[in-house]
Amino acid sequence: QVQLVESGGGLVQPGGSLRLSCAASGSIRNIYTMGWYRQAPGKQRELVAALTSGGRPNYADSVKGRFTISRDNTKNTVYLQMNSLTPEDTAVYYCNADLQAQGMDYYRHYWGQGTQVTVSS
Repeated sequence: QVQLVESGGGLVQPGGSLRLSCAASGSIRNIYTMGWYRQAPGKQRELVAALTSGGRPNYADSVKGRFTISRDNTKNTVYLQMNSLTPEDTAVYYCNADLQAQGMDYYRHYWGQGTQVTVSS
């Protein structure tokens, strides 16, 4: 069984920083893309940033220059460093991975449980 476990959310003042972490565990064969999505109240879930196993990043326009995604493939862990946070970044942040479990011949999406990020003074 595969699990994605996030950590690092919380309350931060505007202009502050947070670092999110997400570790994938279980019977994993391969991981292709790991990334972060977010969902604010009343809005659809949206991509924040993603990173392929080859190191190619993809960022939402709204976070470019402020957020940095990184990954430790030896630990099956992805990080999101968030700087210059604004109230508009307030949302539940979800970790996502496209991975192949042991015994499977295809990749599928897996999701974490979500971690709340609140930016407020």
